[in-house]
Amino acid sequence: MRFIRYFSMTERLIWSVSVAAVLIVFLLFDRANWLYPSAAVIGVSYIILNAKGNPLGQALGLVFSLCYGFISYGFGYYGEMLTYLGMTAPMALWALIAWLRNPYRGNRAEVAVNHIKAGEMVLALLLSAMVTVVFYFPLKHFNTANLLPSTLSVFTSFLAVYLTARRSEWFSLAYAANDVVLIVLWSLALAQNSAYASVLVCFCVFFINDIYAFFSWRRMRRRQA
Repeated sequence: MRFIRYFSMTERLIWSVSVAAVLIVFLLFDRANWLYPSAAVIGVSYIILNAKGNPLGQALGLVFSLCYGFISYGFGYYGEMLTYLGMTAPMALWALIAWLRNPYRGNRAEVAVNHIKAGEMVLALLLSAMVTVVFYFPLKHFNTANLLPSTLSVFTSFLAVYLTARRSEWFSLAYAANDVVLIVLWSLALAQNSAYASVLVCFCVFFINDIYAFFSWRRMRRRQA
């Protein structure tokens, strides 16, 4: 009960509706591959925990990265597979360590929000662009499905995980931008296989959760200040 009370009524409602939406779509269109809804539930859970600045969210993010990498490989989204297994997962580990090392006033369940300056934001954008260029050529070589949006996903993913590790409130908006790209990607996949409906809905609810996380961090930053 204490763990349940840890979340606000809004957070419990968002989590419940998100999970229900994924499961309903899965039961309507798939009923075979339980990895899809399982990954979605893990993902929704880690976003809600991230919204509270809880390092446990980063640990669940590692698990989600492994699941999503396998799902992406199944459809030929090698960019997503390489991004999440080769970049997002290791950087989630970096973020986990950074969050554990920077608790707010000794509270291990809440990270201290960090204010990054404009210069570092420009650096983050440049690094994201450089990583995207590096990833583009191997993605093209392996005939990645829907190459252009897959490449754009690399940019938004790297920016999101960098800002997460730096404990910036803007990480959630970067993830929301990545969700939009992934909604496009999995809409294209759904056109070929209805089993991916639950994956598409997964990122639709991720978008809502990430927007909530952004405002949650804004409130957290003001409270900590």
